[in-house]
Formats: sequence, C-alpha cells, structure tokens
Amino acid sequence: MTASESSASTGRDDVAFRDRAVFFSRSDVLVLADLHVGRADASDVDFPVGERAHLRDRLVALLDAFAPETVVFAGDVLHRFEYVPAVVRETLDELVDVVAAAGADLVATPGNHDPQLPGVLDAPTPACFRFDDVVVCHGHEPPGEAAGSDAGDASTTDASLFVVGHDHPTIDIEGQRRPTYLYGPGTYRGSDVLMLPSFTELAAGVEVNGMWTDDFSSPLVTNANALRPVVYDADTDEALWFPPLRALRAYL
Repeated sequence: MTASESSASTGRDDVAFRDRAVFFSRSDVLVLADLHVGRADASDVDFPVGERAHLRDRLVALLDAFAPETVVFAGDVLHRFEYVPAVVRETLDELVDVVAAAGADLVATPGNHDPQLPGVLDAPTPACFRFDDVVVCHGHEPPGEAAGSDAGDASTTDASLFVVGHDHPTIDIEGQRRPTYLYGPGTYRGSDVLMLPSFTELAAGVEVNGMWTDDFSSPLVTNANALRPVVYDADTDEALWFPPLRALRAYL
C-alpha cells in the first residue's frame, strides 16, 4: 500500500521533498511553511535543543542540500498574533542571516498569524509569490483575496500549481503519526495543490486520516478525497506516495 514513487507523480520532474520542505530544482526555489517562531515561548514548551537552534539547524541543512537561489516562507512565520517578543525577533534575524549566508534571497508570504510580520522581518512580504507556473501563498484565503493583492491579477490566481501550508497535515500509519504533504491534482480551479506540513516540530499537526473537505481550514482544499499523502522517509531519503484519501481510508 505504501509504494515509493518518484516526484514525477506530480507531473513535474523538478520536485524534491525533504524535512517538511519542498525544493523546485528547475527554478532553484525552496519552500517551507508554518515556522510559528515563538511557539515554544508562547506555549511554555521545554524543547530539548531550543526552538531557535532547531529551526536554524534544519534550515541550514536544507540550504546545504539544495543551494537554492530563493527561499520562501509560506506563511505563519510567527506564532503570536498581537506582538513580537525580542527573543522572536532575534530568531527571525538569525534565520534571515543563514539564508543570506547561503547566497539566497528570502521571501515570506504572510499567513493568518502574521499581521506583525512586515514590520519585523527583513525580507519582502508579498501576499503571494510566483515563480514560473507556481504560486506560493499561505493558504488561509484564496489567492488574490489576501490583503495587498489584486483580485484580478492573473499572476496570483492563474497557476498550474499552488503551494500552501496552513492546515499542518499529519497522517497516522500503524499507530505512528507522521508529518505529511498532501498533493491534489487539478483540485483547485483546475490547478494542482501541494500542501506542506508545518516546518515547526512543536505543532502537533492535524491528522488527515478521517478528514473530509469541510474539515480542512484552507479554501484551496476543495476535494479531500483526491488528496494524495506524501511522507518523506529520512532513513532512505525518499518520498513515499500513498493512494488518494478516498482509497486509503479503508486501510488506515
């Protein structure tokens, strides 16, 4: 049931999955979503290696692996809505520095947690970011309806693939919960959707095994039955592709 397939299952030959992020080799773009910087502080969570070091070290590993020209944080970069503590600003500055040190440009598309982001992140913060035929946004509202965007702008509403975050998807496989990507071919206005798991490991995530379309928060999920879970296996450095949820539910 858990056959390993190549990234060609997306209809693209330039997609690589690793550690809750996705890399588009043809465009040299690395995308990750839902960092929720400051979650440890807000939740009083005692994370063994520290939130800042954990986020930084994993980002550095991705930069070393792929050497992207552009890094996109696809929303909910921050955790707190109302204000940004000094420790969170310091973490953001460090993440900006490691991206710059790798020779990459940083872009962040704000999410629903990010009203303060444009004032504290030293990087562009457009509502959506487009490269080639791909549009990246957080996914909490339809592309073109985000604050500061033009609803009639085809550059944010017309794409072959939308890459989003927001729902923090996970999947339970034989009693073990794993972060999962969700790929929906042709499911949003005829375009494909790729939903990323949360980059922070402090978010428990939402188990998608029994979820239906209305259970998702993102309006870009219009047919949950068609979503294919993709689980990255760090031991083999492979993306494990599962059947669509409509067929998979009977086995989970």
